[in-house]
Amino acid sequence: MEYVNLDAQVGDLSGVLDPARYLSHLPSISGDLPPGARAFATDTDHYDFRSRRCVKDLMLRAVRGAGGEEMEVEFQHNCWKHDQDLLIRYTGVSSFISDPVDEDRGTDLGAVILDEILPHRDGCSHEIACWDGTLTLVCRDLRATWTETVCSSES
Repeated sequence: MEYVNLDAQVGDLSGVLDPARYLSHLPSISGDLPPGARAFATDTDHYDFRSRRCVKDLMLRAVRGAGGEEMEVEFQHNCWKHDQDLLIRYTGVSSFISDPVDEDRGTDLGAVILDEILPHRDGCSHEIACWDGTLTLVCRDLRATWTETVCSSES
């Protein structure tokens, strides 16, 4: 991540997640993001850890279309925090990298820590840090859709 700090220090506490530098930089770059990426990145709930639409703690459920120009990444809610699942559709994908901590995991990277969307000559880059690895996509644009879900003891 270029701006989001996944290991910040606050007083004596280390390992704090801090998107502040990215959020302060976002107004200066948001105009350079494609429309869908801009809408998702600048959503006030995106980095609000108390929000039900914060990406933190979503579970990576599926990656579809890897290697193609159209891809989908699906995230499942955590009932204690979210009441919706998230589907991100990427168009004009020019690069996709899945970097698992353990090679045997494939794209099963666990829960989302945070993400960062930046302008790129091909549209935008979207880096998604998870506890067990990272996904990085470069695309012409993306569209994030939150869908209602039902929380139950089986979720």
